Amino acid sequence: MLARKYPLREIADVLVQHRWIILVPLAIGAALAPVLARYAPERYRSEALIVVVPQQVPDAYVQPTVSETVAERLPALTEEILSRTRLESLIQKLELYPAERSRWVMEDVVNAMRGDITTSAVGRTVNSFRVSYESDDPQKAQLVTQELARFYKDQNTESRALQADQTSEFLESQLADAKAQLIEQEKKLEAYRTANAGQLPSQLQGNLQAIQNTNLQLQSVNESMNRAQERRLLIERQIADTLAVPIVSSQTASATADTPAPLSAARQLEVAQARLTLILQRNTPDHPDVVSLNRTIEELNARVKSEASGEVAPAAARLVTPEEAAQQRRLLDLRAELDVVDFQLATNRKEQARLQQAINDYQAKVDSVPTRESELVELTRDYSTMQAAYSSLLAKRGDSVIAANLERRLIGEQFDLVDEASLPQRPFNQRERMAIMASGAVVGLLLGLLAVGVLEYRDSSYRSAEEVLAGLELPVLASIPLLVSERERQTARRRGLMRDIGGCAVVVASVVVLVVWRLQQ
Repeated sequence: MLARKYPLREIADVLVQHRWIILVPLAIGAALAPVLARYAPERYRSEALIVVVPQQVPDAYVQPTVSETVAERLPALTEEILSRTRLESLIQKLELYPAERSRWVMEDVVNAMRGDITTSAVGRTVNSFRVSYESDDPQKAQLVTQELARFYKDQNTESRALQADQTSEFLESQLADAKAQLIEQEKKLEAYRTANAGQLPSQLQGNLQAIQNTNLQLQSVNESMNRAQERRLLIERQIADTLAVPIVSSQTASATADTPAPLSAARQLEVAQARLTLILQRNTPDHPDVVSLNRTIEELNARVKSEASGEVAPAAARLVTPEEAAQQRRLLDLRAELDVVDFQLATNRKEQARLQQAINDYQAKVDSVPTRESELVELTRDYSTMQAAYSSLLAKRGDSVIAANLERRLIGEQFDLVDEASLPQRPFNQRERMAIMASGAVVGLLLGLLAVGVLEYRDSSYRSAEEVLAGLELPVLASIPLLVSERERQTARRRGLMRDIGGCAVVVASVVVLVVWRLQQ
């Protein structure tokens, strides 16, 4: 088949020839605009602008417990607000979607409402955002947008306060646990220090000083023992010398008038007691002279009792000469002094043993210091860690309490409604509605053009000599014009008139439908 070429003039002729095939579908498609308008109802959108107001107290003074940014918290807030409970109560309160509620279940109505709600951030850094709601009724769109904006403000305040309270409660419980552990560790340290008193590293210098002082005391005791040993040797030598010296007494037949008679035991007791009284005025009861006189007084008391009862020893039956009495007193004094020295030596030996034992005890404590130090380091390390954790939790708990009070007093970060929900004056989807309503006319026009194209494609007749020459590839001798009778011309004119009338009627009807529909809007 020959590929026919259509110049612009011929294309115009074809369009004019088949004008009603194009105009009639176009008019019918345009007349369908009211029907298509039902699938694109007027939608009104109300918007509210919410701005994030930072907390009024600087962060350097009060650190907020909510560390998330608005961009991070906004999706969670939106999920809370778009929950089924909130939206269902809002639908029932404002009586939204009556037709859908009569046909659908509530879950589908809630989903439909979620699709009509939009939350969008303003700018890259989310310091403000818009909340919008779409509805067929502009007043309801405004009311719902106001409620949604209020939900955002209340939910933000509630969630921040709740998070601050939960943080405070959590820190409070952690602080109580840390305090209990710290007290338990303190009891362990106290028990350890009590059980190892004197062996702790902090007492090392005290132990060393105690060893030094005890050594000085031990040295003094040793020196005192050396002096006492020397004194004892001297006394023993004096006793031996006294016993070695012979007693010279006058054995005359008759005693001279001036020779004193030997003293009796009672008289000697009186003299010894008087002498003891005088010595006690100058010396203490532990003085050697006092001790010696007390021993002499005890012996004289025993002798006086013996003389009073008549039980006098045979050796004492004779009278004691003054020389013998002096020697006896001398021996008694030396022996008493020797007893004092022996007592002092025994006391010094006990003191020496005690001091040596004390030195050994202190040295054992000093030797155990490294072991106690390692054990104490382990205990104090855990205690220091617990104490640091407790101090940190205590500071954090204080900060969280202040932050919670900040949120309760509404001086923390808040949402402020800058632009109230607007009352829409015209549908926001006007362009979409016009596009949908014009889609019928566009489809009709395309169908008409397609029909003209199909007709032209199926038309295989030749319309000019050039087409004949190109199609037959034979020389043309002559061209005979089409001979049409008058009757055929009239018939053709009537058909063309009927087509024009019918096409005009369809176009006029379409225009009337559109005008009536617009007047009813």
